[in-house]
Amino acid sequence: MSKALLLLSLLALTACGFHLRGSAALPPSMQRVHIAGNGDLQRSLSRTLASSGVTVEDHAGNGIAELNIPAAAFTTDTLTVGGDARVTEYAVHYHVQFSVNDMNAIPLIPPQTINMSREFSYDAFNTIGNQSQIDQIQRSLIDDMVQAILFRLQAAGKHQAAQDVTPGPAPASSTH
Repeated sequence: MSKALLLLSLLALTACGFHLRGSAALPPSMQRVHIAGNGDLQRSLSRTLASSGVTVEDHAGNGIAELNIPAAAFTTDTLTVGGDARVTEYAVHYHVQFSVNDMNAIPLIPPQTINMSREFSYDAFNTIGNQSQIDQIQRSLIDDMVQAILFRLQAAGKHQAAQDVTPGPAPASSTH
């Protein structure tokens, strides 16, 4: 049964146009990074950054960028209740706060918050299936959050590179 479900999931992913994303082009000042935080988001970020060629360090230190995740939490809200006073729809919310300092402890990304959510139908007669549905939604939100953070890191790298290339004011000409 689980093999059939896995095969069906893979077929659905390829049918909807899903493709694995390539490695992230991160700023040069983030080639070594420590991720301050714990849990599934931190582990997923570590794996993704490592696959992009970044060295993920176990401890902070000189010459090591710091990706700080002080908050990463799921909450669930009731959306609709049926005529029999049973919940029929929920929303799973994922709230993450993070900031990034480069290897010189200069803020690369100031503290910011990302909120994501997914809605799902609830079957009061299939509580086991519902928990697996919530677990899958949470894994999906973690994957999406990793991509959102990587997009912000890539944008910060492009912004940093543009600032490095931008010429300063032209020197004043001297006339004699």
